[in-house]
Amino acid sequence: MGTQNLSTENPDTGNPDTGNLTREGAGSAGAAPANRSIVERALTELVRTGDVDALAALLHDDFVHHRPGLTSSTKEEWLAAVRAVPMTDLRVEIHHLLAEGDHVVTHSRRRLPDAGPGIAGVDIWRLDNGLIVEGWEVIEPVNRAAENMRWWSSTER
Repeated sequence: MGTQNLSTENPDTGNPDTGNLTREGAGSAGAAPANRSIVERALTELVRTGDVDALAALLHDDFVHHRPGLTSSTKEEWLAAVRAVPMTDLRVEIHHLLAEGDHVVTHSRRRLPDAGPGIAGVDIWRLDNGLIVEGWEVIEPVNRAAENMRWWSSTER
C-alpha cells in the first residue's frame, strides 16, 4: 500500500502544488473498475441468494473486518456473524458504490421486513489481487440518526 500525493494547482505557476496533503493506500487507478465489480458481485450474490460461502471465496485467508467499538474480526469470525443475518429476507438499497485504486466504498440502507426502519451503513473494502483483504464498517440505526447529529454536545448539559 503506497502513499499518493493529492495536489492542487499553484495559481502562480500552473504546476501541481502538493503542500502537506497526502493520502495513504492509493492503489492503481486501473484496478478500480475490477475491484468495484468484485465487491458488487459479492454483495449482490450474498443478498440475492444468502450464500455466505460464495462471499467467503472472495475473501483473502487473512481478511480482517473492523467496526468501531468492537475488536477486529478474522475471516471466520466475520463470516459467522454474516451467517447469523437472515440474508434472504434482508432488503438492501445501495445508494453509492465508489471505487478508487484498491478501495471500494459502499453506502447503503439495510432493513428486515417488520423490523423497523433499519440501518444506514458505510463499508470500505480493500482488495489485493482480486480478493477482499480488509473491510471497515460503520452502521447507524436510521431511527436514531438525529441523536448523532450533535455528537459533540454533552448529554448532561
